[in-house]
Amino acid sequence: MKILKKDNLDIRIHETKKLSGQAAAGYVATKLRETIAAKGAVRMILATGASQFDFLDALKKEKVDWKKITVFHLDEYLGMSTDHPASFRKYLKERILEEVAPKAVHYLEGDAEDVAGELKKYSAMLLEDDIDIACIGIGENGHIAFNDPPVADFNDPAWVKVVELDRACREQQMGEGWFASMDEVPTHALSLTIPAITRCKIISCVVPDERKAEAVYNTLNAPVSTDCPATILRNHLETVLWLDEAAASKL
Repeated sequence: MKILKKDNLDIRIHETKKLSGQAAAGYVATKLRETIAAKGAVRMILATGASQFDFLDALKKEKVDWKKITVFHLDEYLGMSTDHPASFRKYLKERILEEVAPKAVHYLEGDAEDVAGELKKYSAMLLEDDIDIACIGIGENGHIAFNDPPVADFNDPAWVKVVELDRACREQQMGEGWFASMDEVPTHALSLTIPAITRCKIISCVVPDERKAEAVYNTLNAPVSTDCPATILRNHLETVLWLDEAAASKL
């Protein structure tokens, strides 16, 4: 493992994405156990996408008292039902949450009839208490959650909002195999905003694969700005960025 530092951001580079995901899972599990010991409960956020496969596979094997954990998630496509193969609610249920059975899970209902009401409800739940840990990734365009460069706002007054997805983001979703064509990729989504993410006490960010190498380089070397939203992670006081050698290849 290689260890780097950029501003406040800790970077851990492992040889393979499987090793990186396992290391991130061990770190997150340790933080979960420590928080449960200190507070008796945890509120956490989980991300989705192909980049999180190894991390989630390893996390569900860790010894953690999930009955003391409340889970939120980052985003969901606008208008998407839970039976669609690309649904992030479906992804989380099938890949980890049905198996570990947390105390509570709060899903962003992308197909809610009252979208404004859903945003208000979800925002209120996020603000009921601290979020102890957020497990996120970085998109090929440098986004965190669905805060693509055109809509990202480091001082966003909202906690959750409807966003328009940029072309690069939609191409990534198709490239990962979630949709058969660009015409099928939704143009809008419900997403936690950047302040909602950076409010979390601990952030664990798992970013494997060579296709993310440019975004990783920009995250660590570009000016902190919404041109690459993930650069804001360099200002957070407790964030670890987990990379494999492919994702770190441009550093």
